[in-house]
Amino acid sequence: MQLGTRWSVGGAAPAELSAPVLGAVAQVEREIADQGVDATTWRWTLTWLERRPVVELDDGTVIRVDAVTGEAHVHEPVDAEGDDD
Repeated sequence: MQLGTRWSVGGAAPAELSAPVLGAVAQVEREIADQGVDATTWRWTLTWLERRPVVELDDGTVIRVDAVTGEAHVHEPVDAEGDDD
């Protein structure tokens, strides 16, 4: 794994990210804004795993690129509230 960089929600994402990843980041940021969430202190973290970007938001949202299709997939954080087993 190679560490990339960090940037603030609403800030400029690293230029080396592909269009699908940039689109996924923008989609997540729109959803956050639409929900009225105060994400002014949240940051994205970019790392590289097997030469593919992995982008994680402070709330646990992760964006990964499919190795075959090149599509970016958003993985929402898992809510563990119901796991009182």
